[in-house]
Amino acid sequence: MKELFAFLRRFVRPYRRNLVGSVAYNLLSAVLNVFSFALIVPILRILFKINTEVYEYIPLSEAQGAKEVVNALKNDFFCKVSDFVAQYGESRTLLILGLVLIVMTFFKTACYFGASAVMVPLRNGVVRDIRISIYDKILSLPMGFFSKERKGDIITRMSGDVSEIENSITQSLDMLIKNPILILVYLGTLVAISWQMTIFTIVIGPLIIWVMGSIGRKLKAKSLLVQSFWSETMSELEETLGGLRVIKAFLAEGKMSARFAKSSEQLRKASNRVHMRQALAHPVSEFMGTALIVVVLWFGGTLILGGSASIDASTFIWYMTILYSVINPIKDFSKAGYAIPKGLASVERIDKILKAENTITDAPDAKDIAGLTGEIKYNGVSFAYEDGREVLHDIDLTIARGKTIALVGQSGSGKSTLVDLLPRFYDVGKGSITIDGTDIRNISLKSLRGIMGNVNQEAILFNDTFYNNITFGVKNATREEVIAAARIANAHDFIMETENGYETNIGDRGCLLSGGQRQRISIARAILKNPPILILDEATSALDTESERLVQEALERLMKDRTTIAIAHRLSTIKNADEICVLHEGKIVERGTHEDLIALNGYYKRLNDMQQL
Repeated sequence: MKELFAFLRRFVRPYRRNLVGSVAYNLLSAVLNVFSFALIVPILRILFKINTEVYEYIPLSEAQGAKEVVNALKNDFFCKVSDFVAQYGESRTLLILGLVLIVMTFFKTACYFGASAVMVPLRNGVVRDIRISIYDKILSLPMGFFSKERKGDIITRMSGDVSEIENSITQSLDMLIKNPILILVYLGTLVAISWQMTIFTIVIGPLIIWVMGSIGRKLKAKSLLVQSFWSETMSELEETLGGLRVIKAFLAEGKMSARFAKSSEQLRKASNRVHMRQALAHPVSEFMGTALIVVVLWFGGTLILGGSASIDASTFIWYMTILYSVINPIKDFSKAGYAIPKGLASVERIDKILKAENTITDAPDAKDIAGLTGEIKYNGVSFAYEDGREVLHDIDLTIARGKTIALVGQSGSGKSTLVDLLPRFYDVGKGSITIDGTDIRNISLKSLRGIMGNVNQEAILFNDTFYNNITFGVKNATREEVIAAARIANAHDFIMETENGYETNIGDRGCLLSGGQRQRISIARAILKNPPILILDEATSALDTESERLVQEALERLMKDRTTIAIAHRLSTIKNADEICVLHEGKIVERGTHEDLIALNGYYKRLNDMQQL
């Protein structure tokens, strides 16, 4: 229950008015229900003529204490009914009592509907808030978090786990509010009718509740297992969709099908165990509830038949009606007891995202910068990933404003990591990186990344129009500026050849475009942003010769008058760089211009000769 209350404090707090409304409606519904059942007593007494007692009116002013007030109200009610029977007859009295019962039932059901209606915005609002919280958290988490997590698992937590919370916890909230109110009101009524029988009921009641609750105690652990298998299945589906070309090329359909079937079978078995335990909820609660009714019926009936009961037969029937009514809230309470552990298991899984530590944050005194006026400087920078493997060792590098620095080296030498440290996708382990003498950890992330533009090896585009992809992240750009950026990137002509020009949708990740076209859209996006610092991560390595020429032309226009850091495998694209740094096993082993490095006859010369060959 502690976990449930913690969840409610986090996500239900903004909907306090809905909770108050639900409590008010449920309380009113319960009270009306009790009084509507109370009409059964005079109806039975009239029908079966079992009441010979004569009632006299008792003023409430003469009653002292709550008990006497209740007795006076009860006495006066029966007095009015007796007078009505004497004046209008039994048949008309029954009709009037029946009409009153109909009216009270109408208001009772209206309150019941109101209680459910005010909970609808709460349930849907909580689910929306959780989804938004997860999405915003995903956007804010550092890149290192996602290197440890599978994409399919994250998607499952956003979809399957949130849906489980919706189905288990938020839909149980109505029962958690309504049922305690009903139970308390009904128990209070039972005590008022006959405290002796109620004590007997309360003595045997906890045993029945314990039996019903014991079924759901292991549901949370089993539900966690089900959700982990579901995540595994979704991850395999995501990997299959991403690697379909390779699967078909290597005739691995059978292998992947067997792998997916295995994880699906694990999910089936785990789900069976959970659903079987849930399926026990209704039969067990029905059986135990009936057992309680029978025991109380025997006990109360014995007292009445023996003449030692404090109530008559008609009141006993009212008592049994209320007792049967209290069984349903207890059964619903037990259903919530089965459902909530499943939802809490999903809460635990989404909390792995929501409570993940974000180490890349603004310093308390972080300041903004408008651009680069001096230089970027790496000062003895070392970096290791969380597994402890150090990938950069004591890097010293100065990049003057307006210069182009190229990074080359074998795969795994640390080029991309070195560049990723500049926009603080990761933070340095040792040393520091400064811009115009200020440590980047003392610069706000928004302004730091705002002065940088990225063009990556894989052009990352979105399932949207050309126009929206080019203006991505740029506010208030005019159409003329977008067209100008596309022209500089050699993209305008092929955009205008499409059906709707700049309003044409480019498909998922730009799948309707060639590699060169995607890269030129990516360059146009960087041109429109107009950043003073440009990062090129192997922007032409995956292109054919013609596409490379067009992209390289666009890149040269983009790099003009900008500070550029370029990672390159094709050395032909960075021959004109102001300085080339050769990385090997996380260290800069050579640096200089293209001609200087060729003359050194070292790592760079060997790379150059291999490409020439």
